[in-house]
Amino acid sequence: MLDLLPDLFDQHEKALTLAEPIFTDYGGKAIFTGEIVTVSCFNDNSKVKELVATDGTGKVMVVDGKASLNRALLGDMLAEQAVSNGWQGIIINGCIRDAGTIATLDLGVKALGCNPIKTEKLGVGDINKNVKFANIDFIAGHYIYGDANGLAVSKKQLTLS
Repeated sequence: MLDLLPDLFDQHEKALTLAEPIFTDYGGKAIFTGEIVTVSCFNDNSKVKELVATDGTGKVMVVDGKASLNRALLGDMLAEQAVSNGWQGIIINGCIRDAGTIATLDLGVKALGCNPIKTEKLGVGDINKNVKFANIDFIAGHYIYGDANGLAVSKKQLTLS
């Protein structure tokens, strides 16, 4: 299957909310779904680093970097660790770096853009705090679906019949 969202909307339109199309696809995994885990941070990816080291089986990390384009919140080493720990995808309201390597990984990655500069790690940020961007409320424990058509969220896990 190359497309998920069109079929999901055909079967579950009222249960889904579509994100604004502001993201670029960077990951090597074209279709990804999972339970939302949120991070809120600004130019500091300490909490992203903390989470990729945990079991991400069946989960997608949604990172609200406050749309900052000044620093990269995800690079190749953290993305590789995310893959090793079973994360399905990472959405960044901000930038990534190492885009060439990330494109080869079995991880869905969407971000606003790229910036080669890493962040400082000051331990600043929040995990599983509700965040809002792309006209979507991302709530920990809800579900997210991504493919080349965009991103959508639902309160409950949806399947195709």
